[in-house]
Amino acid sequence: MSRWDTCAQVFILLSMLRTPNFKLLSLLTLSFIVHASFAATPEVTARRLVIDPVIDGDVIGDNAWVGAVPAAGFRQVQPKDGQPASQKTEVFIGYSDTALYIGVIAYDDNPAGIIVSDSRRDSSLDNTDAFLVIIDGLLDRQNGFMFGTNAAGIEYDAQVTKEGSDDYNAAGGTFNLNWDSSWTVKSRIGDYGWSAEFEIPFNTLRYGSGNEQDWGINFQRNIRRNNEIAYWSPLDRNRTLHRVSEAGTLKGIQPPGQRNLQVTPYVVGSARRGGSINGTDTDSDVGVDLKYSITPSLTLDLTYNTDFAQVEADELQLNLDRFALFFPEKRPFFLENAGLFGVGASGEADLFFSRRIGIANDGSAIPVEGGARLSGKIGERTNVGLLLMSTEAVDGVAPGNRFSVARVSQELGNRSSIGAMYVGRDGDGSFLTPESDDYNHSYAVDGAWGIGEHLLLSAWAAKTDTPGRDGDDNAYSVGVNYNSSKWANSISYSEVGEDFNPEVGFLSRSDYRKVSALLFRYIRPSNLGSIFELRPHISYTGYWKPDGFHESGVLHIDNHTEFRSGTELHTGVNFRKDGVINAFEIIEGVTVQPGTYDHAEIPIVFYTNQSKPLSFEFRSTVGGRFGGDLVTLKPTVAYRIGETFRSELELIYNDFDLPVPNGDFTANLARLRLSYSFTPSVQLQALVQYNDNADTIGTNIRFSWLRNANSGLFLVYNEIDERFAGAAPTGREFIVKFSHIFDLLN
Repeated sequence: MSRWDTCAQVFILLSMLRTPNFKLLSLLTLSFIVHASFAATPEVTARRLVIDPVIDGDVIGDNAWVGAVPAAGFRQVQPKDGQPASQKTEVFIGYSDTALYIGVIAYDDNPAGIIVSDSRRDSSLDNTDAFLVIIDGLLDRQNGFMFGTNAAGIEYDAQVTKEGSDDYNAAGGTFNLNWDSSWTVKSRIGDYGWSAEFEIPFNTLRYGSGNEQDWGINFQRNIRRNNEIAYWSPLDRNRTLHRVSEAGTLKGIQPPGQRNLQVTPYVVGSARRGGSINGTDTDSDVGVDLKYSITPSLTLDLTYNTDFAQVEADELQLNLDRFALFFPEKRPFFLENAGLFGVGASGEADLFFSRRIGIANDGSAIPVEGGARLSGKIGERTNVGLLLMSTEAVDGVAPGNRFSVARVSQELGNRSSIGAMYVGRDGDGSFLTPESDDYNHSYAVDGAWGIGEHLLLSAWAAKTDTPGRDGDDNAYSVGVNYNSSKWANSISYSEVGEDFNPEVGFLSRSDYRKVSALLFRYIRPSNLGSIFELRPHISYTGYWKPDGFHESGVLHIDNHTEFRSGTELHTGVNFRKDGVINAFEIIEGVTVQPGTYDHAEIPIVFYTNQSKPLSFEFRSTVGGRFGGDLVTLKPTVAYRIGETFRSELELIYNDFDLPVPNGDFTANLARLRLSYSFTPSVQLQALVQYNDNADTIGTNIRFSWLRNANSGLFLVYNEIDERFAGAAPTGREFIVKFSHIFDLLN
């Protein structure tokens, strides 16, 4: 039960008593409510350290921590909501002139039961014993940086904007796991449990001005064998560490004035053979990135001759419908502060989608000449972002383009904000015949209003300007989200005009009106033995054309059953409508005809405890599609050896039987992932994918030796084998890239 629920019950009880001193008691109760809502979060004081800790994970034996008073008193959100954590945790915080230090002792009365499932950088901490911290250096109660590790000492870091994925991203919040920065952590296991030491340079963080500051902070500990999650500053059970507004307070921190100038040059060499190339083609190049902190909270990034050769290949996707597919951004330069530029509906109607810069529609790279990004805060609550990029012209692929993005957002407290954004593309006209104006501009405003702890209202509106598209070029959306410990409910309405055209954004479909609603309940029964949580829910999403034609809709009724062992079973039913206006080719040689198709389907999801060395996941959907039948099966098997080796085999099988010529067909993907971690900083990874429709095998092998953040030595091998399809012969590519961060002011 939340503090607000308890206080409300006290107030109601006093009302029922109707005592002579009711007014006085009511005022006292209201005072208690206010005090409970603003003063109940815990506090910890940072200590200036006389000597710097030796970052080796040994907190108990490190004299730097002698005399420090730890933060303690963690409380569970699962499995026993609101109860003290089953194991003691102590967190020590200190600082020097250059860095923030965190020492954690995760006591455990059964050290042999500590689970360590992975040691790759940024690998999930959900299925391992772990410790995480979120730091809100600007004390805006909306944004922060997250750092985490496990008993193997992995480096896990992320950037949280507008409380990340809480409230179902209603306010445009993002959790950016691809954000990487320079910091150090080491862990060790002992007879007391396990411990870790963090060294986080101040130039990695963002904070305000002043000699002595208060920061927002919270800690999370996972004890995997118990399926236990505990927080230092208590949260409702369906909240996450992203919930910065309910974090505790770090007091007494005295950071230096930010002095940060980092230069990261790189050199890259490549050799290509096969495919459309006769013989061997070799190439080499150099480039540089620069990062400068104008203020502790405002950063300028510059890039010249940008290259992303080290980035992992995209996962193949099958498009078995008539709408555009969404591929996530993976390139480091575009990921920092990415949430600041997020306006619209993510993955459906984004006003800005950074993959439009430097990547062609077919996924091939377009040379990026250079660019600049200014992002951060001015004052305490004004977020600003400015992005300028330039790309080269590629014959037959894309013109030369200049991209510009400007964003401002004012935070108003309690998860509320209001903002505006401009996105522009100005081409050189070389792609048009005859040459003419080649530009696209988008304009947007957005806002969110938090009411109490659980309610959030949000809205955005946008307009585009494209030569030759003078019709309805507007779009907007309004939504309401209610998210408490027992409920996750939402309703929204959106419209996108026929000529709305955000060319530097992403639009999965155009010219529609959309209604969506969700009613989601969390139930933790105390008398159902092995069952930990039930999550019954119902949702509906529907799209209509402006003339009322029902283009698509899904009514989803489901229940998730989570067992105390970590196994889950999801069972439900979908009622689906597909209104096809124009015939489309679902695969080569198979055409779906116009019409309205109504079907039911049964989705089932089952997966075992993902922290075990051998785990299994199975997803299936059986029902109808486009007037015929569809069976989709997606089994996944994962196997690991300790924290060093991990493998995952995933199959996606689609069996169609449609009432059209050649309508009985299958469309399948297979994906194999392998990784071996020599150390948390030295890793070998492989991704092998097979698309049976295109008869294509793609292989991506990456060796990385990270020195700082995302810099170091990268060896990459790519191979595309299309011989099965009778296309070009096998194409092979080998890339070597080395980059190094030079910190010029520290």
